[in-house]
Amino acid sequence: MSIHEAPRLSMKEETRLNDEALLAALGYKQEFKRAFKPLEVFGIAFSIIGLLPSIASVLFYALPNGGGPAMVWGWLVASIFILLVGISMAELASAAPTSGGLYFWTYSLASPKWRSVLCWTVGYSNTIGSIASVASIDWGCAIQIMAAVTIGSGGSFSPTSAQLFGLYAAIVLSHAVICCFGTAVLARLQTVYVILNVLLCLAIIIALPAATPSEFKNSAKVALWDFYNVNGWPNGYAFILSFLAPLWTICSFDSSVHISEEASNAAVAVPWAIVSAVGIAGILGWAINMSLAFCMGSDLDSLVNSDQPMAQIFFNSFGQKPTLAIWSIVVIVQYMMGSSMLLAASRQTFAFSRDSALPFSNWLYRINSFTETPVNTVWYDGLLSIALGLLVFAGPQAINAVFALSITSLYYAYAVPIAARFLGENDFKPGPFYTGILSMPIGAIAVLFMGFMSTVFLFPSTPQTDVQDMNYTVVVFGG
Repeated sequence: MSIHEAPRLSMKEETRLNDEALLAALGYKQEFKRAFKPLEVFGIAFSIIGLLPSIASVLFYALPNGGGPAMVWGWLVASIFILLVGISMAELASAAPTSGGLYFWTYSLASPKWRSVLCWTVGYSNTIGSIASVASIDWGCAIQIMAAVTIGSGGSFSPTSAQLFGLYAAIVLSHAVICCFGTAVLARLQTVYVILNVLLCLAIIIALPAATPSEFKNSAKVALWDFYNVNGWPNGYAFILSFLAPLWTICSFDSSVHISEEASNAAVAVPWAIVSAVGIAGILGWAINMSLAFCMGSDLDSLVNSDQPMAQIFFNSFGQKPTLAIWSIVVIVQYMMGSSMLLAASRQTFAFSRDSALPFSNWLYRINSFTETPVNTVWYDGLLSIALGLLVFAGPQAINAVFALSITSLYYAYAVPIAARFLGENDFKPGPFYTGILSMPIGAIAVLFMGFMSTVFLFPSTPQTDVQDMNYTVVVFGG
């Protein structure tokens, strides 16, 4: 090699420079360490999905709206549509991998007349939806911990709303502390989360059928065909309402987008993380629901009326002590979900404040000099999540609005940039992940599905409702 010839860069260094050049072309400077490897980028989306603990948190949506058939076939149908949403988002993420993702794409792709208002509403919806996702995940964790206490007490303990809120607030605050750590620490945690998630899923898929007594085993007819509907809606509409379970579970996969600026080879790693997380979750989740449907017994009334339906299924199949052991792992995985979700939410809030779009943006847009992470946005999102938890004192339907809110607000934020890509005046240039001529039909189906389901989830759980049982999602989202 000539002494005048520049030394060749290592592949890692070349990837880093390419990532920084692409980010600069999008108009932003590199501020984070790119410590997330491809597996860890996948890990954050997959750990937030959570599967078994997520299914446990929202099983009360599927059971009264179809029982076994809704759990099995509802999951299968919804998973296919969710995968199309994931593919459409992955194409956008591959073309422009930035933490601001959804609102940035909207501004870049929408027509000049509409881009400002659409960008603003998408950014706020994404921020609200991410904070609501933290709230719903951590609320589910609090419920699961209290379910363990109830099982351990032999059914004599029943938590009050104040006790649930106190535990919930403590969980959120602990997650805020974890998410203030350095990027490298947070990245390494994702691998642990993935391994625990997969092992827990496989354990239940295999162990539950083996341990369930014959009196709690269902025939194929009961598990897959006998429709159980107690909420009063027509069967077809009840079946659609049961989609809230898979839609809430396989959601927030935009989390991979929000750590784009901390990911190595982001234009490839982020889109494949989204598609892989959604696809694997769809398959494993369907297997879990199939196992539950065959092993939950035929007395669905008792499950619907229990504090935690999945905990009751495990108790019937495994007995008290094994259930507590398994349930402790479920709680740990759910807890991990919450920390990953707060991490992703804080990056979205940081990106939005970077563009001066939020109140207190000057304070929020700061990187801590010691941890090199946006500590201020972590605490901002954590405290707002705790505030959402106060809805528990307005009644069970009010707190349930947080679960629906995390879908409806995020789906608005997902749908607008996907639609803008095809309807706006833009020169969209695909990245490495691209489906070619299938791109438009996939995007159209994804947008129509999200629009339809967002409307469905604004309806109350029963046709005849009152102030106490009204669905307040539209009020919380609008406010």
